[in-house]
Amino acid sequence: MRLIQTIIIFITFLCFLIDAAIIPEEPRRRSPDDINGKRLGPRGKVRRPRMPGHRRKKRDEGMPKYFHEPGGSQLGNHYDTRYYHGIQDYADRKDTQLHMLRAYLTFFHENRLESWLAHGTLLGWWWNGKMLPWDWDIDTQVSGSTLKYLAEQYNHTHYDYVSKSDPPVKRTYLLDINPASVERERGNGNNIIDARWIDTTNGLYIDITGLSETHPEDQPGVWVCKNYHRYHTTDLYPMRETMYEGVISKVPYAYDRILTQEYGERALALTDYQGHRWDPIVKEWLQKSEEELEEDRKEKEAADKMREEQEKRRKDKEEAAKKKEEAEEEKKAQEQERKDREKAEKEKEKADKKAEVQRLKDQQRLMRDKIRKREQS
Repeated sequence: MRLIQTIIIFITFLCFLIDAAIIPEEPRRRSPDDINGKRLGPRGKVRRPRMPGHRRKKRDEGMPKYFHEPGGSQLGNHYDTRYYHGIQDYADRKDTQLHMLRAYLTFFHENRLESWLAHGTLLGWWWNGKMLPWDWDIDTQVSGSTLKYLAEQYNHTHYDYVSKSDPPVKRTYLLDINPASVERERGNGNNIIDARWIDTTNGLYIDITGLSETHPEDQPGVWVCKNYHRYHTTDLYPMRETMYEGVISKVPYAYDRILTQEYGERALALTDYQGHRWDPIVKEWLQKSEEELEEDRKEKEAADKMREEQEKRRKDKEEAAKKKEEAEEEKKAQEQERKDREKAEKEKEKADKKAEVQRLKDQQRLMRDKIRKREQS
């Protein structure tokens, strides 16, 4: 009985295989959307066949911007939106920056974390070991490894600061590490700043950017940030320990070369800038008085006027020289035209004389022929 059932199952399976081999597959009907057997997409474009396991690539838009500023003006871009309560005046802003920087340097020194001054902050140190009074930016840098360590150990740290002044100033600062700091390439440009030291009282902050050897195989010893600033290891190390605003800080080894490459030699010599003048006696950048600013404005207007007059005289001189040149060219052209005309007239006269001589010769020859014929007759 079991043998008969096995035979029936085998015969049934064999018939199924025969039917599958004999009956052809019904061809797919072509729709009007088909072109030469190729299926059109929703916009009328021919769809390309996908390989097995293929997935459509999504556009990489990178991480969204992490730090936000209130904006509205250039000064508004120097505050963190979370703690912004309005733009501070000159004196309050200088006081805020002073304590913020001292707290930052103290925190890094106490925790044996390496950070150094950069950009305009480094330029201020070069002049007198202080911040440039017109500079709203405070910039520092750290190595990529320090940045990673900060993110792992100190992210969102609130640092309570009490100044040694009388009366003491009390502030709380937030060390906020950008989640996009793990990416050491620029990406979409939304997260160039890797971290910030933020004054929670008013929103002013210190920008912290990381430097990394992003291509050690091709460019060993070249350190870059996300804003395309490049440094060599010998430019940075060994770090120099110094004082900045009365607090221990660090600056790159080749600070002079770094500054001249970024700002030019003029930045190390210009003593009048942004409504401030350098006083070599007290070694300070002093804010100019209203009278001095008014005098500067008048001097600038006079200089601009003189420059405009000089530019006008230069253009008039160039125009006169151009007209003189054009007149000389015209005169030369006319002289050449006269010479060409005289030459043509002489050649014509010469040709006419030659033709007249030939005509006379032809007449003489005809007369001789006539006389010869008469004599022969």
